[in-house]
Amino acid sequence: MEFSPACVEPSTDGCHMKADTGHKKRKISPDVEMDIEFLYKAVPQLAKVFRIIDKIGAGTFSSVYLGETQMRDGRREMFALKHLIPTSHPTRIAAELQCLTVAGGRENVMGVTYCFRKEDHVVIVMPYMEHQAIVDIIGSLTFEEVRLYIYHLLKALKHIHQFGIIHRDIKPNNFLYNRKSKMYALVDFGLAQGTADTQIELLKDLIELRKAPRTVFGERDLNSCTPALSNTKHAAIRTELVKPSKTEDAASRKYSSATLPVRTQSSSQRPVQRGLTCNCYFTDRVCNICLSRKSQVAPRAGTPGFRAPEVLTKCPNQGTAIDVWSAGVILLSLLSGRYPFFKATDDMIALVQIMTLRGSRETIKAGKSFGKAVMCSRELPRQDLRTLCETLRGLRPSPDNKVTPLPEATADSTDTHHKIQDDTPTHRPTERTLKPHKKEADETPAELLCSHTNKHKHSGGNDTATRLPKQEKMEEEEERGWDRVPDEAYDLLDKLLDLNPSTRITAAQALQHPLFKDL
Repeated sequence: MEFSPACVEPSTDGCHMKADTGHKKRKISPDVEMDIEFLYKAVPQLAKVFRIIDKIGAGTFSSVYLGETQMRDGRREMFALKHLIPTSHPTRIAAELQCLTVAGGRENVMGVTYCFRKEDHVVIVMPYMEHQAIVDIIGSLTFEEVRLYIYHLLKALKHIHQFGIIHRDIKPNNFLYNRKSKMYALVDFGLAQGTADTQIELLKDLIELRKAPRTVFGERDLNSCTPALSNTKHAAIRTELVKPSKTEDAASRKYSSATLPVRTQSSSQRPVQRGLTCNCYFTDRVCNICLSRKSQVAPRAGTPGFRAPEVLTKCPNQGTAIDVWSAGVILLSLLSGRYPFFKATDDMIALVQIMTLRGSRETIKAGKSFGKAVMCSRELPRQDLRTLCETLRGLRPSPDNKVTPLPEATADSTDTHHKIQDDTPTHRPTERTLKPHKKEADETPAELLCSHTNKHKHSGGNDTATRLPKQEKMEEEEERGWDRVPDEAYDLLDKLLDLNPSTRITAAQALQHPLFKDL
């Protein structure tokens, strides 16, 4: 069926935003012009309905364009056109459409208007909502804005979880926010999966597809490849994941030492546990027999920095709790004024960063609850969330460091972190925010915990020249209500970042939290 601008009906879900005159004058680069021209050729039906204005987003599996069309009553409306890459599996595409159709259009979840297909090219048409990137406004948000943002995010999560939908990619870029109109929209169900009792039939069909998960570009999955033993300073803190399965127990790891060599931590082999001839168990080395075992398959899709501990450790039983963890990371970023809060190149570093925040003992205990043995070479203390966030916001002096102590040995690992991280700043200041020092702008909060400790050891304190800007920053934060954040906010944050998925608060329970009692 062919569409024309005259037969396009307006959506009734309230997510439309009127087009502004600025779109007509928008200048686009030659590369974007080529992409738009390619899209017109790939899906010719689009030209009969839409005038594509710009390319407004691009990801690993899709690109998003801004399109304008004339409604039957003469009004011109803006739509978001999501062009999926041709290599996307048909069932995956159909499942995303079904999620948008069944759960979308209400409760802060984006709906779908049309879908165009030409051969292996699919374009999903959704209402366009003007929004601001969190990274651009995080420095000027008030606490009340943050409270409402998290409330509406949890409202969207409760809604999709009722349908048995696990979003898997909860992050600020996928929860659109219009600051002026106070509108919110959860988008991008491209990585969604279903729970055991999901109401989305096509998500059930994806179970077979999940046995061969898609590679996440630009990072290493240390749980699915042979780990390289490193003598770098970064190895000061190591974690070893021992992955038990339902069909394998300790006794099944027996082997003949005459046929298979063992790589051990030292030249003298450690005493072997009774009934267990594999001697790498709970050491910081992995023997050849363990390396030869088939890698455990578990869903891993998501954005680095927002993955829950059970995802990082390849726990096969993952549920809606992984979305709640991601919401907790977002709240942590908003309360601390730092985005992103976590940034790691692989799952091991990501798990260590979580340990730095939540504590190594707590992480080891939680791992046992979902069948994972986690080992850390030294103890990391649990951080006080209020103290940490207020320190990062400049409402407290830099660590003494009674506030956020880290073992002295981890100071070396900070330098190594710098070598593997890119130079993306954690916070782009707006006009109303104070620009941080260049070094601090390039560090994640987890790294700042280490570097601030070192600076305090080698410096007699802040000089007079830096006191005035810090005082001004504190005054700005107080004006936005950050000096009056209630304890309930950090209590909710603690429950969202519960390391144990079985005891982690649900979205429905979080909406009943005292922080939202007046909503």
